[in-house]
Amino acid sequence: QVQLVESGGGLVQPGGSLRLSCAASGRIFRMNTMGWYRQAPGKQRELVADIKHSENTDYADSVKGRFTISRDNAKNTVYLQMNSLKPEDTAVYYCYADGSYYSGGIYLDEFTSWGQGTQVTVSS
Repeated sequence: QVQLVESGGGLVQPGGSLRLSCAASGRIFRMNTMGWYRQAPGKQRELVADIKHSENTDYADSVKGRFTISRDNAKNTVYLQMNSLKPEDTAVYYCYADGSYYSGGIYLDEFTSWGQGTQVTVSS
C-alpha cells in the first residue's frame, strides 16, 4: 500500500508559525487528493485543507488567510504552512492522501491512506 509520514509539529506561541510536511512512499502510480485534517480533544476530526492533483485547494473557514497548502508531485509530498497560529489550532494533525498504486505487476488499485498524526500545540 502507500504509507504517509508526517513531520513538523510542535509547540509554538500564539501568532507563531509552523510548517507541516507529509511524505508518501510506496509503489505510487498517481496521487489524487492530498490534505490535512485535525482533531482536538473531545472534538470530531475536521478537514483543515486539501489540494487536488489539479492544484485546486479547499480550506476550512477557520484557517483561510492563515494556512497555505501546497504539494510537490515529484516528491509525493504535501505541506501545510501555518501562520498566525491561535490556541484553537491546537490539535493532532493528520495527513491524508488518495490515488492509485501498483498492487502487483502492472495492475493498479486505489488507495486511501492516513498518517500517524503530529501534535500541534499553540500556547504561551
